[in-house]
Amino acid sequence: MTENTMPWYAFYDGVRPHLNYPEGSVYDLLEASAAKYENNISHEYYGTKCTYKEFLKKIEQCAKALTAYGVRRGERVSICMPNTPEAVIFFYAVNKIGAVANMIHPLSSAEEMKYYFTVSESVFLLAADFTQKKIASVWKETWLKKCVLVSVAESMPPAMKLGYYLTKGKNVRVTYSENMVSWKDFFYQKGGAAKAETREEAGRAEKTTPVAERTAVILYSGGTTGHPKGIELTNYNFNALAMQSFEACRCLAPKDKVLSIMPIFHGFGLGICIHTVQYFGGTSILLPQFQAKTFDKLLKKYRPNVIAGVPTLYEAMLKNKNLEGFSLSFLKCVISGGDSLSVALKQKVDTFLKEHGATIQIREGYGLTECVTGSCLTPMNTYREGSIGIPYPDTYYKIVKPGTEEEVPAGEEGEILISGPTVMKGYLKSPEETAKVLQRHDDGRLWLYTGDYGSMDEDGFVYFKQRIKRVIISSGYNIYPQYIENIIDSHEDVLYSCVIGIPHAYKGQVAKAFVVLKNGELGDEEKKEEVRTYCQERLAKYSWPYAYEFRKELPKTLVGKIAYRQLEEEELQKTE
Repeated sequence: MTENTMPWYAFYDGVRPHLNYPEGSVYDLLEASAAKYENNISHEYYGTKCTYKEFLKKIEQCAKALTAYGVRRGERVSICMPNTPEAVIFFYAVNKIGAVANMIHPLSSAEEMKYYFTVSESVFLLAADFTQKKIASVWKETWLKKCVLVSVAESMPPAMKLGYYLTKGKNVRVTYSENMVSWKDFFYQKGGAAKAETREEAGRAEKTTPVAERTAVILYSGGTTGHPKGIELTNYNFNALAMQSFEACRCLAPKDKVLSIMPIFHGFGLGICIHTVQYFGGTSILLPQFQAKTFDKLLKKYRPNVIAGVPTLYEAMLKNKNLEGFSLSFLKCVISGGDSLSVALKQKVDTFLKEHGATIQIREGYGLTECVTGSCLTPMNTYREGSIGIPYPDTYYKIVKPGTEEEVPAGEEGEILISGPTVMKGYLKSPEETAKVLQRHDDGRLWLYTGDYGSMDEDGFVYFKQRIKRVIISSGYNIYPQYIENIIDSHEDVLYSCVIGIPHAYKGQVAKAFVVLKNGELGDEEKKEEVRTYCQERLAKYSWPYAYEFRKELPKTLVGKIAYRQLEEEELQKTE
């Protein structure tokens, strides 16, 4: 849809939504926000609070430590952490000195971590202490020079910290060395003694590239084949997202508390729950791990104004009996993203919210890591059944015949394309893959081919239909079957395999692997356990197949490909 045919949704209060995006860095936007809201609470962690003024001081000290260790502008620094204050401080410090934050899931396998370290050419690392063994096993095969290990209990209140070390923490064994240092040694000794270099002093890379256009963050999206793809996102991308999200929500205000459940290694978590919140002077309630059974305690303790999460989060809310009779009137905005929100679940959540005193409805968003995260959101007071909402300000959608530039009529299904200020710089070290999904059309715009099927009505409301690519959505995480199949097929006794998504009561979907052995036998429990262990050693925990089934052969299509859709139908019939 071109600028000349923008429908009514593009006007907020009669004014065309256009935002003036800053030319500075991610840190610069935070610094500007902190100047206005220095006494507001930037983030809270199990009751430990940090104001914006204090936050900037900690970032400055962390930046000094990084430069003291020799990290320079343009270099890649990996962050392998759950949501903790140290992770957020470190992220902004990396950006402050002009380095690039390479975000990694801490539950990744050792082999996956090695790939993330090497493909990004990371020279420095902040990691959760429980990952040390995996990191140490691949250390010599990377460019890493130094690793800072930090416990999730580091910023907990004293009593809670003690309780953690007596329970979960007692199983974590950490060995410090010249290469692997503690957070305290890094932050207090190096940070306290060093002088922070300016962005200009520290520079070695991209000297002629404006700050806004420099890569700020690398996030990973599971590849349909081979390794996951690194997605290069600029300072401009992240700052535009923060400003657009604030404008699209239309209900956020300084001091609003946002339950930051989504992880920082995910665009939703880092871009929305952290950077957007810091932009408007809100408070990010940091949570390193979400547990459905304690959801009621989170709501009662923090009374957040905003919840942003995946559909399974809201399913957990519906099932939590401890919320009966508890008022949720403090909620101003409830957003679902990361996976499709069914009409039935939306109706249930809306009813639940109303019965618990909230005056709002759940709002669905849509996006993908190639544009940081959300780029489309249900308007505040307008919902159309089955719609994922309307595009963000300055963001354009159009529906085309898959793989072409030919736009289809309103209401007709095709591939969803996105153009706007949050669209990625490209895939890391993959110019050919980048060229496939980023294409400039005759309208002069650069369009992102999402690989998703959908439609758009005459008023600009977007409707998501399905993924064109094979992908399993499990608790909001993208799991790519072909990537798992490549791992399974590399086992010396496996001939070939097929992985599909099967229904799961809580996670929505989980992966199931169908395996054919080279010897033509079905395989016993011992062999099944061997393949299972083989996968667990090479895959991130969230992508482990939930079930394995050995067969002598798998159904094929007429052209000889594995008929994975037939296997999906067989599994669906079992649940009916």
